Amino acid sequence: MSSSGTPGSAYYQSGRSQTGLLEKIELFLPGFRGYKEKELRRESDKLVRNQIYMRLSDSLSKTKDVYRSLVNQGVTETWDDTDRLSARLERVSQQVNHSEYGYAGFFDIVKVKEPQLDQMMDYDYKLLQMSDNVGQAIDSLKDSVDNERWNEARGKVLAATKQVDSLEEAYNGRKQVILGAQ
Repeated sequence: MSSSGTPGSAYYQSGRSQTGLLEKIELFLPGFRGYKEKELRRESDKLVRNQIYMRLSDSLSKTKDVYRSLVNQGVTETWDDTDRLSARLERVSQQVNHSEYGYAGFFDIVKVKEPQLDQMMDYDYKLLQMSDNVGQAIDSLKDSVDNERWNEARGKVLAATKQVDSLEEAYNGRKQVILGAQ
């Protein structure tokens, strides 16, 4: 079975290309192929979510550094917003880290076909891009604080918070994708 060639399918194709000889033989067995294809897609899901988590963890670390700098410099008008940003980022990163592995649970309720799994991987790829947007917003905030541009720091905190909120909202929509509601 071929994948749709979309960006999210790159993780699947990478995993598929690294299958061993026995796994490649299994892909040709009647009835086993569909199972194996789903397993590869589940592994791809895990890889993508792990990348999102790692990127968010890096952003969280930078946000905590920014908060410490603001406190040490006495920039009170921005540190409360930065503390709230840090808490939101922590919540979202933990949500990603502890979410169900490989769409588990969905298979108990709904028969999921490969096109739906491909659609889910594409959605996860978009989440990966959104996690990059969070990272860029945090980097911009950190740059403002590191260079003591306090007047622009508060706006950068609010922009980063919007990016985190958008990512969280999109992440919460994952289940709807697999159920075919999006």
